[in-house]
Amino acid sequence: MKESLGYEFQDETLLKRALTHRSAAGPHNERMEFLGDAVLQLVISEYLYENRPDTREGRLSRLRSRLVKDSTLAAVGAQLGFGDYLRLGSGEKKTGGHRRESIIADAVEAIFAAVYLDAGMEAAREVIFTVLGERIDGLPQGGELRDPKSRLQEFLQAKQIALPDYQMERVTGKAHAQTFEVSCRVAELELKSNGKGSSRRAAEQAAAEAMLTRLEEVP
Repeated sequence: MKESLGYEFQDETLLKRALTHRSAAGPHNERMEFLGDAVLQLVISEYLYENRPDTREGRLSRLRSRLVKDSTLAAVGAQLGFGDYLRLGSGEKKTGGHRRESIIADAVEAIFAAVYLDAGMEAAREVIFTVLGERIDGLPQGGELRDPKSRLQEFLQAKQIALPDYQMERVTGKAHAQTFEVSCRVAELELKSNGKGSSRRAAEQAAAEAMLTRLEEVP
């Protein structure tokens, strides 16, 4: 964990709590998640304000969203192996909670809060840039900020092709942790793609992204 964060805690109990899900016994990370989200939002907002002086507020918000959304934090946390350190209740352990996107994302935010409480804002800023550095450096420009559904719609309209049809295929999992699967069909091209997500909207975006990938392969 120290190597992943580039930081060594003075108070190890803060890190322990940050990695403790509410399903486990003892103090958990729910309140730290709240604080960590605020710290992350401020650090990223400040960075974008200083480094994108000619970018309008709406686009700044979309850039920030790419970095602070759950799917990004979960991907980073999984890549760094944070799931292996999570303290979960028996029920979450049985259902693979250490791999659940929402749980990992919450833990990442809680870790940012733990660093902030342990050593202040500058230390938290350094850890955030360590964890999200590649994604910060790789922020897209211009039209790339549009979401997949918008890009797909514009692509099809430019070629005078009818808009895609999105259909719910299935919903799995319990009410608090459902997975939605949606199909995206472009009838005129006889193409179909599928996408999964923790909400219908997320699944539709994933399906649209998959369709864009398929369209790139079409001669």
